[in-house]
Amino acid sequence: MAYFRRRKHEWLALDSRCATQLSDARLQLHHAAQLVAAMGISYLPKAADDSHTNMEWIADALASNVVGKRPFRLGVRASPFALVVIGGDAELAAYSLHGRTINDAATWVRGEVAKLGLDPVRYTLEKHYTIPPHLVARGVAFDTREAAAFEQLQRWYDDADSVLRTVAEERAGSPVRCWPHHFDIATLLTIAPGQTIGIGLEPGDAYYDEPYWYVNRYPAPPAPPTATLDGDGVWHSHEWIGAVLPGSRLSREQQHQVKAFIDSAVRALSS
Repeated sequence: MAYFRRRKHEWLALDSRCATQLSDARLQLHHAAQLVAAMGISYLPKAADDSHTNMEWIADALASNVVGKRPFRLGVRASPFALVVIGGDAELAAYSLHGRTINDAATWVRGEVAKLGLDPVRYTLEKHYTIPPHLVARGVAFDTREAAAFEQLQRWYDDADSVLRTVAEERAGSPVRCWPHHFDIATLLTIAPGQTIGIGLEPGDAYYDEPYWYVNRYPAPPAPPTATLDGDGVWHSHEWIGAVLPGSRLSREQQHQVKAFIDSAVRALSS
């Protein structure tokens, strides 16, 4: 049984040169995360905002909301790629995903939740949204032979959680959570009644095939602001409007660069 404590975060260096080479690892992690989101779908009351399905970065894993009378969470780690059962401040069990299928993993989860007093029959992978396809959804085993890509994803989420928690604390943002549909980890700032600014990290999608930081506003402005973004950020305007800092643009002073980008984007979208 492994024990852990939330450590004081030190920025983990990100390799901007391989930011565009994480697609397969990211898709495998996204599909594995659905095993975690399934805990909320299976055992928690449905929330109007889908928050019962979201995940929190705890113990170096994307972990479900707490479930059960003997409270625990299910989580997924990118590196080493595994499911973990977390109870209090202890890792109760772990299951390596390399060479295993989604069905293998679901069978293991059902066995673990039964040990902790939940009805394993209720555990379902059915969901009310779709995610990008990958062969693992068709029964192919997870494959982590490109270990460096999974390690980089682990670092991206770890750094993102630290930065976003600081933003949320300083700006009274919402709790930092990862959402299983788009797979972004984010916080939300309320700047006026009915007006919000979202700040987050998207590990890659149809718009950018690499991790990227984003800042956007609701309701969306009619056009991108004219303000120049710090930190080598750019304005995005295809299908949605917001500020973006792609991972491939990160320089040596990464932590300072990300903070400068976020601060400048929030200023521009708040005016």
